[in-house]
Amino acid sequence: MLARKTVRLGLLMGFLTLGTTAPALAQQVNTLGTSQDWTAYTMTENGQKVCYVASQPKKDEGNYTARGDIYALITHRPARGQFGVVTIYAGYPYKSGSSVDLEIDKTGFQLFTEGETAWASDEMDKKIVAAMKRGTSMVVKGTSSKGTATRDTYSLRGITAALGTIDKACGSR
Repeated sequence: MLARKTVRLGLLMGFLTLGTTAPALAQQVNTLGTSQDWTAYTMTENGQKVCYVASQPKKDEGNYTARGDIYALITHRPARGQFGVVTIYAGYPYKSGSSVDLEIDKTGFQLFTEGETAWASDEMDKKIVAAMKRGTSMVVKGTSSKGTATRDTYSLRGITAALGTIDKACGSR
């Protein structure tokens, strides 16, 4: 089960980071460890090391008939000087021009969307990661291209330890 999730997540990361399908299939993903509800990974992207943590929601709600894999990710790309990039993968295409509401223990943030992915603005990433480290749960609310509202609830148990693992692996500042 864990191996299957790792392969799926590796493919997902390849699609998200490279923007193409063929090279993504060749990505090698290594699991660094699991800390409660979050898992730390590393991979090579265009010859550069990438580290990320990922989790799936404990509860996903919405009036939909089918939905793909759902993940929250935080990524470090040291070669680009990028650390703590927050990404939500919805498992469906978001409504065009929509935003996503992310709430961590009553503190709200807004993410922008493109396709099946939502991101924070660069200046918000650090604030979201800091809130995740202090928080206990995270709720992500989005709307699909078909108009279906969804609500995904993530546990934040283990996020601080998992981030510590990728900080060490990717030399985070």
